[in-house]
Amino acid sequence: MEASDSTVPVEAASDTRRVSRPPPRPPLGASFKTPLSHRLAEKTIAALALVAVVAIALIFLFVAKEALPLLWDRAGDASLRLRDLILARHWPGYDEAVYVWQPVGEPAKLNVVPLFVGTLKVTLVTMLVSVPVGVACAIYVSQYAGRRTREIVKPTIELLAGVPSVVLGFFALIVLASWVQQAFGLTYRLNALVAALGLSLAVIPVIFTISEDALQAVPKHLGEAALALGARKYQTTLRVIVPAALPGIAAAVILGFGRAIGETMIVLMASGNAAVVEFFDPTTSVRTVTATIAAELGEVANGDEHWRVLFLLGLMLFAITFVLNRLGSIAVARLHRRLTAEEAP
Repeated sequence: MEASDSTVPVEAASDTRRVSRPPPRPPLGASFKTPLSHRLAEKTIAALALVAVVAIALIFLFVAKEALPLLWDRAGDASLRLRDLILARHWPGYDEAVYVWQPVGEPAKLNVVPLFVGTLKVTLVTMLVSVPVGVACAIYVSQYAGRRTREIVKPTIELLAGVPSVVLGFFALIVLASWVQQAFGLTYRLNALVAALGLSLAVIPVIFTISEDALQAVPKHLGEAALALGARKYQTTLRVIVPAALPGIAAAVILGFGRAIGETMIVLMASGNAAVVEFFDPTTSVRTVTATIAAELGEVANGDEHWRVLFLLGLMLFAITFVLNRLGSIAVARLHRRLTAEEAP
């Protein structure tokens, strides 16, 4: 009887608690009003981002407006055929059909293949030098270097990013060209190899900075867990840290590639500027797309075929860079999902 009497007050108390439960609180932050300064800052940042996008679109439209009339405006030099821009032609004075860029002369020879071959050659050699050096330096600084060494090495490499490209081009022209020619006994003092080495000085800081940040962003417990299981330092770095940072390293390589393919002053000063179609010999002089635009755009008449072709080169370079960056972004996203086991959206 006592037990039954003791249970009644408990049930009554529980009923009382249910009845007296306070109403649910509003969601966190529902009653908080964002300060006016924060809202203005948010709108300003959004406007600046929109301005950047609009600026890129306007640049593309301007270049396209100057280049695309070449496709239908044939009132000028009738000897220029559109297929001659990309296909070999048997020009007067040549024994066979050739790819040649020689805007001076009659008729003007405006084949763009030598320019893209030179651009591709310089860019590939640059990436072959810059990617191993930049990633290796990032691994050393983030995983092996002591604090004092890191404070010296990292700012020194990043300082190269602030050096003007004309200074790097002058260094390649005066110093690197002589060193490379004496070391390898090359015939041409200015060539694709010299331009690529000079361009590497501008690309390495980009790859190093982003790769080092990606390696530092890897959670510390991953490396500590590998070391606790008995892995050596180099095994932890190569099998745990680097794979975890691979999306960031891939992004660094993509940005470095964009930096290399769009550089002007270094290749203009150190490449020799000879439009030679030689695919596999980096010791010959080359002429890149960007160097051609910079060297010739100020010397041509506004609106003629040569003018249009130069803008067409810029449009093609713009489109190629955009497509490569987009494909690289997709590859990085897929790699990130594979490494993190995330599902595709």
